[in-house]
Amino acid sequence: MTSVLAPPPQGSGLKPVPGVPGVPYIGSTLAVMRDPIGMARKRYEQYGPVAWGWLLGQRTVTVQGPEAAQVVLVNRDKAFANGPAWSYFIGPFFNRGIMLLDFEEHLHHRRIMQEAFTRPRLQSYMAAMAPGIVKGVEAWEPGDGFKVYDHVKQLTLDLAVDVFMGVELDDAERDRVNGAFIDAVRAGTAYVRFPVPGLRWHRGLKARKVLEEFFYRHLPAKRRGGALRGGTTPHAPRDASGGSDLFAALCQAETDDGERFTDEDVVNHMIFALMAAHDTTTITMTSMAYYLAKHPEWQERLRQESLDLGKAQPGYDDLDHFSGIDMVMKESLRMVAPVPALPRKVVKDTSILGFHIPAGSLVVVPMLSNHHMAEWWPDPDRFDPGRFSAERREDKVHKYAWSPFGGGAHKCIGMYFAGMQVKTILHQVLQRYRWSVPAGYEWPLDTTSLPSPKDGLPVRLERLEQSP
Repeated sequence: MTSVLAPPPQGSGLKPVPGVPGVPYIGSTLAVMRDPIGMARKRYEQYGPVAWGWLLGQRTVTVQGPEAAQVVLVNRDKAFANGPAWSYFIGPFFNRGIMLLDFEEHLHHRRIMQEAFTRPRLQSYMAAMAPGIVKGVEAWEPGDGFKVYDHVKQLTLDLAVDVFMGVELDDAERDRVNGAFIDAVRAGTAYVRFPVPGLRWHRGLKARKVLEEFFYRHLPAKRRGGALRGGTTPHAPRDASGGSDLFAALCQAETDDGERFTDEDVVNHMIFALMAAHDTTTITMTSMAYYLAKHPEWQERLRQESLDLGKAQPGYDDLDHFSGIDMVMKESLRMVAPVPALPRKVVKDTSILGFHIPAGSLVVVPMLSNHHMAEWWPDPDRFDPGRFSAERREDKVHKYAWSPFGGGAHKCIGMYFAGMQVKTILHQVLQRYRWSVPAGYEWPLDTTSLPSPKDGLPVRLERLEQSP
């Protein structure tokens, strides 16, 4: 039975948000987690771009399409807040990460953090990653049943530890840190949202303590590297206790007017950055591997592109050469958005596309399903990297038609690092291996948290006769 979220103020000319709430607190949670794209299409057909229902215990307004996404993400009247929304899902586990801050405080932290993502810093991260990428990819063992997700996740975590942390870890400590990140991420979509021993929420809280202890233990050595002023970032470590890793960069970053992060800020941002860096990159690369296995003609095209570069290891200035990888990456991000939905808390009465949105509402921009809307994407469920070619650029139909990195003030600060890492890793993989899946294979995608294949994406991995 259709009901409205709240009546609009008299004389406002605004419409009430329609929807079917279902069972209080539960609503459509289970159905949305099982089939987010199918449920989004059904909701859109019934109610249009703005509708409400119960989701994970909250009255949630779902806004579909790039026009609604732009209103929320650009946030011109500052009615939509990140912190209260994300805090409900991941706040206890990723407390005060950059994505959980708002307005002036967010801009203040982002201004300092941008010192860690300048072009010289990205060049230094790329140089630091290169040996680990080669070593990690070279160690893969060809054969049937090679689980792409598991191997890529291990590789990206190892790179995050080396390049972001700059800390030597033994295997046991790496496993402990990796396990903590997994538990912290999965806790966000727990059905039972209080600490029952053995359940997701409880494991997430324990994971947060593990990560805090780890970073506080290593922070003093990183602080001894000295400050980096005015955006002048080095290509090499300043000294043995500093370094050109992200951990050191956040400890050392200083704006022209002397603003720096506190120890607590550094720890909060590192825990969030490592989750964002290795989890979302793992999902992106796994999606690319899946579609390249299903479409071997694209895999061969990208392999030839890598071979044509004529370099075993690309330099930073070579990244523009990988136009094919870039198209496949963008199409994979469209097909499977690593962050499937962007929530915002409404902090004052506002409107979206003529609908009244009362203060206190939770608004969700569903990027995963927005990227599959036939109204904006021709044949939206078909893998077609050519959409992003210079000749077609289907993403240009609207500024927010394709927005896997979000938008507005909160657009992902690490998006260029992510693209650099994906291209660098895939270049090494393409030069060494060919991979395939059986005819008719369709991956079982788990969308209850961040999207990932339930079976780990098993492929047949073959080493090429001529490889580096």
